[in-house]
Amino acid sequence: MALSLGEGGGGGSRLRRQLESGGFAAGEYVKQLSQQSDGDRDLQEHRQRIQALSEETAQSLKRNVYQNYRQFIETAREISYLESEMYQLSHILTEQKGIMEAVTQALLLQADRDDPALGARRAAAADPFLPLSAKDAAANEEGRQRTLTTLLEKVEGCRDLLPESPGKYLVYNGDLVEYDADHMAQIQRVHAFLMNDCLLVATALPNRRGAYRYDALYPLDGLAVVNVKDNPPMKDMFKLLMFPESRIFQAENAKIKKEWLEVLEETKRNRALSEKRRLEQEALPRPAPTPPESTNPFDEDEDEEEEDEPSAEDEVVDLSLEWIQELPEDLDVCIAQRDFEGAVDLLDKLNEYLADKPVSQPVKELRAKVDERVRQLTDVLVFELSPDRSLRGGPRATRRAVSQLIRLGQSTKACELFLKNRAAAVQTAIRQLRIEGATLLYIHKLCHVFFTSLLETAREFETDFAGNNGCYSAFVVWARSSMRMFVDAFSKQVFDSKESLSTAAECVKVAKEHCKQLSEIGLDLTFIIHALLVKDIKGALQSYKDIIIEATKHRNSEEMWRKMNLMTPEALGKLREEMRSCGVGNFDQYTGDDCWVNLSYTVVAFTKQTMAFLEEALKLYFPELHMVLLESLVEIILVAVQHVDYSLRCEQDPEKKAFIRQNASFLYETVLPVVEKRFEEGVGKPAKQLQDLRNASRLMRVNPESTTSVV
Repeated sequence: MALSLGEGGGGGSRLRRQLESGGFAAGEYVKQLSQQSDGDRDLQEHRQRIQALSEETAQSLKRNVYQNYRQFIETAREISYLESEMYQLSHILTEQKGIMEAVTQALLLQADRDDPALGARRAAAADPFLPLSAKDAAANEEGRQRTLTTLLEKVEGCRDLLPESPGKYLVYNGDLVEYDADHMAQIQRVHAFLMNDCLLVATALPNRRGAYRYDALYPLDGLAVVNVKDNPPMKDMFKLLMFPESRIFQAENAKIKKEWLEVLEETKRNRALSEKRRLEQEALPRPAPTPPESTNPFDEDEDEEEEDEPSAEDEVVDLSLEWIQELPEDLDVCIAQRDFEGAVDLLDKLNEYLADKPVSQPVKELRAKVDERVRQLTDVLVFELSPDRSLRGGPRATRRAVSQLIRLGQSTKACELFLKNRAAAVQTAIRQLRIEGATLLYIHKLCHVFFTSLLETAREFETDFAGNNGCYSAFVVWARSSMRMFVDAFSKQVFDSKESLSTAAECVKVAKEHCKQLSEIGLDLTFIIHALLVKDIKGALQSYKDIIIEATKHRNSEEMWRKMNLMTPEALGKLREEMRSCGVGNFDQYTGDDCWVNLSYTVVAFTKQTMAFLEEALKLYFPELHMVLLESLVEIILVAVQHVDYSLRCEQDPEKKAFIRQNASFLYETVLPVVEKRFEEGVGKPAKQLQDLRNASRLMRVNPESTTSVV
């Protein structure tokens, strides 16, 4: 080879240095190697050397990665330890800072009590939050008032909302950019004015430099400030929480953002401290006016008695406790974080503390602030139970909001909202059922969904409202309305679609069986489902009765009074089984030789159809349907009885007349007693109308001169 590659380790070292050089060009190298090689064998050997070098490099890289990986793991572990130690150190410093501030405030407060004039001078000289534009020259009240007046002139629409008061002054102000909290899209540029008791947000007026329009005003008592972690390109942002809304603002740079956060927190702290001092001053007992000296000698005894009985007005309510001062803000935080249990716990703690305390003016003011938070909390809980929220999770998903409303004394509202939520859930579940396949299959699914939901709702209601007996009547009313919704869907599928009576009977039977499951919790709604279905069942019975009567009349019009020839023994055996299932046990005495039956086809068909109607009607039976079923049976039987009686009187052929008498005997002595017996078994009491009909059937007469049926 003209291109020296070398042998052994020296050749490998030279090749490695050549490949690692900064100016190495792969294309040029391959071109030069191809031109200067002596043949294919040299290229194959060179390829093997490069492959060996590649494998060696890969192994070296793996070893380096493994070593670096172990170092990375160890470094990460050390960083974790260091982070934990720094967090502990930060926590200790924060506690120390809080203790020092508390001691300083206590000492200053004691000094102010000892010398009020000195305290007033110290407050005026050490106030760190004078307006930025007047820190050096406007330290007195007149300068603060002038700054506030300038603010009112710059912002349109805030003069009525921000009245001038001696204690109000500007602390900090600056330009910010507002972003959408959900999509982080820029909304508008605003100018924020922080005062010692509130935050004013204004938007810039177009074409008017330095002029603004009022946008919003937030009291510092209900304002929470949250730092937003930088996530490029979104950075230098912070969030303001004002229940029930929140707004995100972006500062010009990190320094201004830090100033905003510090100034807001310090101003809120000073506001809380000044409020605490005011409450303490109001809580101090005022010296009672000295009454004029009395010349009545009996007044001394009365004064001694009055001194022995302390007045309730002299008792001072201590509202300077830290948890009471921070209670409104803590409630705002709990509501914003959806910590409903924590918010109600704070309210219970306050109510327990003030239970035996007199109602003074500071207590009324505190109650007013707390009541506003209670209304906000109630609104959030009401929204949690609204049907607009997701209905997934079943009744247990509502337990959290319901229990907190009950603790707030809103049992009636909690009951109403819980039942509305469950009604919407049940209705949604019924609507989502797909109508497919046989009607009976759909009714099985419908009953399972509805009665399972009703049972779960009843159990959850019993758990949530165990101590509120007055709410159970509302649940019964709700259960009735829910049952009406179920019956509407049931009737639309079973009765409106003109299903057969046997199918309707099976569907009603399934609904009754599911309804009995509610007896496990002491709830019986069977009478309600009966009352709601009675109209549809009556219509179905009367409709099927009319069908039987029309079919019987049609067969009567074609009656030839001939014996039945079933042709095969199998057909005769099948007829025997059918008549036996109808309750006719003596059918064999009406069979003749071979496959003949000594009965008319019309009478046999009437018997089977009437007994089938009775069996299906008994499945649907309940007391409200007694007269409807009985009257339907009487009408059906009368059609057959009158036809037999008329045929018997009109027929002149002695042989046919004897055959008609045999069919009448079967009808009077076999079929009608079976109908009476089966009706009494299914209903539980005999039917006098059927007995009277059987007894009077042999005495029925028609006009002898008539040649047409009276039916």
